[in-house]
Amino acid sequence: MTSHAASTATTSYTTLDSPLGELLLVGEESSTAPGGTALTSLSMPQQRGAATVEPHWRRDPRPFTEVARRLSAYFAGELFRFELALRTSGTEFQERVWQALDAIPYGTTTTYGRLAEDLGVSRADVRALGAAIGANPLLIVRPCHRVIGADGSMRGYAAGVERKTALLTHEGALQPTLI
Repeated sequence: MTSHAASTATTSYTTLDSPLGELLLVGEESSTAPGGTALTSLSMPQQRGAATVEPHWRRDPRPFTEVARRLSAYFAGELFRFELALRTSGTEFQERVWQALDAIPYGTTTTYGRLAEDLGVSRADVRALGAAIGANPLLIVRPCHRVIGADGSMRGYAAGVERKTALLTHEGALQPTLI
């Protein structure tokens, strides 16, 4: 469930430990979201473009109980698709790209070119597609980590290619490397 309307609702946040480091969860009050809060951002330390806590935000873990439960289940290998109330505020193009990310199944990958083809994006606009993927405010939940280069390379990830590789290995899309 996604809405992308701007809002003056109360913004809450909390942090959550994960195998990838501390996650910052941000949400806005929503009368239509189960639990009353829609997730607006999930980011990681040193992430490019990550949300930063604003002085008027309220630290409160309670609105994120269900998100935390689902993330724990995901990292335990028991959850394969996130179904949460989300609210993002991207451009029309970004929203289209972000919604397409939701359709990439757990344990699989797609390429930037294939995603562009699926969305009817011209070759000339593949760079804009990559920028939209890179601006995804809901890492893990909206699986931008499942988009890779045509040659199988781990092209970019706002939270670092190491984390992208870790997520894809966790999901079984990549084989663990022996060191």
